[in-house]
Amino acid sequence: METIIQFDQQLLLMLNGSDSLFVDQLAVILTNARTWIPLYIALFYMVLRCNNSVSQVLLVLGAAGLCVVLAGTIDDTIVKPLVARWRPTHDPQIGILVDVVNDYRGGNYGFFSAHAANTFSLAVFFSLLTRNRILSYFLIGWSLVNCWTRIYLGVHYPGDILVGLSPLSPCCETRSLWHVFLRDTRPCPCPDSLLCRTLQPRLFITRRSNRLDRLKQGMNDERRYRL
Repeated sequence: METIIQFDQQLLLMLNGSDSLFVDQLAVILTNARTWIPLYIALFYMVLRCNNSVSQVLLVLGAAGLCVVLAGTIDDTIVKPLVARWRPTHDPQIGILVDVVNDYRGGNYGFFSAHAANTFSLAVFFSLLTRNRILSYFLIGWSLVNCWTRIYLGVHYPGDILVGLSPLSPCCETRSLWHVFLRDTRPCPCPDSLLCRTLQPRLFITRRSNRLDRLKQGMNDERRYRL
């Protein structure tokens, strides 16, 4: 275990900070949740446009919120106080070696990264929900950018980030809820919308249901033709 901790510390010192003031400020901007408000608004708009009823919209929003609440709450209220691993910026062993930007040091404990857990949970949830390759790549990239900023600013060890990327159970639970309660999902009511054509949720059960409907319709048409 001691070898792993030392490797984690050395890797952090390699990746932390730089001599570029531009990159310093870029990391500060990207790590701020307010920077990504336009992304949250875009996802909210997508949910509104690509679901047929208020209940479906509320379920998607509730499931996405559940991802964040479970990941963030487990981290902040249970794991961090229990493990009590110092953030690099507060670590007595290497704290003086960490490159700090704008005196940003974070709280005392950093295991595991709530930024990594929250962003990756949302990214995986919407990726599973939409089954859209472009959106999935973008959201996973967005999560990894957030993870990079935490290491660059010296507020998380790489090990904190890796553990933060692992809690996928909220996504699995909320995806199961989606299948159970929205198995009768209909196509997007605004098919001419570019956003809906690109990002409309495509669930496996919906695709199977649509194929069965088309098959039954074809059989009925054939029977009518014979009659």
